[in-house]
Amino acid sequence: MEFLLSLRGYFNDAIDILIVSYIIYQVLVLLRGTRGVQLLQGMTVLVLIWILSNVFDLKTLGWMIEKVFSVGIIAIMIIFQPELRRALERLGRGGLLGRSRQVEEQLTTQVVGELTKAVTDLAASRTGALIVIERVTGLNDYMETGVKLEATLSSELIQNIFFPNSPLHDGAVIIRNKQMMAAGCYLPLTENPFISKALGTRHRAGIGISENSDALVIIVSEETGLISIALKGKIERGLSEKQLVSRLYEELKPSAKKKASATMWRWSRKGDDTADE
Repeated sequence: MEFLLSLRGYFNDAIDILIVSYIIYQVLVLLRGTRGVQLLQGMTVLVLIWILSNVFDLKTLGWMIEKVFSVGIIAIMIIFQPELRRALERLGRGGLLGRSRQVEEQLTTQVVGELTKAVTDLAASRTGALIVIERVTGLNDYMETGVKLEATLSSELIQNIFFPNSPLHDGAVIIRNKQMMAAGCYLPLTENPFISKALGTRHRAGIGISENSDALVIIVSEETGLISIALKGKIERGLSEKQLVSRLYEELKPSAKKKASATMWRWSRKGDDTADE
């Protein structure tokens, strides 16, 4: 009997740990790619300082940290207000355990449809474009170099942004889920010496951001109207509309995002150009 009670206790502890771990994981997912990550790191430093003040009996420092903690809950609510709002919106949509596969697939279909229409129209008019789609790696640092939008993704808005001589047409548009987060963003140029010299700044920037993150990048050539995709430091050029749709679905579907998250640490940063312009 005691053995069964002990076993039940272990089982309850295991369930408890799993639930808490899942909640922590969801919080980290919610904070990914936001300023909340840096704020969370700052809070962690404060906790470490408080622990050290107790270990070395630093009374004044410990008192100061405790006073900070006394208003910590209110401060957290203020600092993490955008993230808390997102969490409550997710709860309201019944997304406590994350979006269902059906919702994810619907989101992917909408994103692919809007992107395909915009990119094919831009290619037909030979209007240069650089579109970055965030996946696992947060791109907030690059968003801050441009103009904040946080607008719903639409092909019309993309085309207006890249219209020749518009204020934001020279930079990149960064997309997160179904939102255009920023436009006119500056991206790092690739340092790969084997990239074709025929490729211009727009293509080099697209390859560069794909070397520094797991982002999927769509590039439209202003000179030729060719559609390209940059991923993991490599570039695929001259894609047709059908090929573009296929590649977008392949890389943006829910299973691809999970795979990207699990294998991100394996990716090489060495680019390899596959074709000349």
